[in-house]
Amino acid sequence: MFDQLSSEDRLRLIRFVCSFAWADLEIRDEERQFVLDLIRDLQLDAAEKAEVAQYLLEPPRPEEIDPMDIPVTHKKIFLDMALGIIASDGQIVPREAANYNLLHQLIG
Repeated sequence: MFDQLSSEDRLRLIRFVCSFAWADLEIRDEERQFVLDLIRDLQLDAAEKAEVAQYLLEPPRPEEIDPMDIPVTHKKIFLDMALGIIASDGQIVPREAANYNLLHQLIG
């Protein structure tokens, strides 16, 4: 599934996933594990992993997560991973659901 993503698209995906993890202003252990598993699945290099580590300490900046930058061919991957991260801790808070619905409306 991820082999069709360019290096930049892989990082873009991680930024979106991390922004969803921060929707409730904290990253829970299950969300952290989801991100770590995604890093492994995406086969990120050391520099990319270091960038992602920073996103686990603080959310990506708004200018780093523009939905209009998501390639049309990868919309489903982005939506699936956004849903995966918000469901990973077993709790979908209203803000997470609203963020997902907004992303779906913008790119769906």
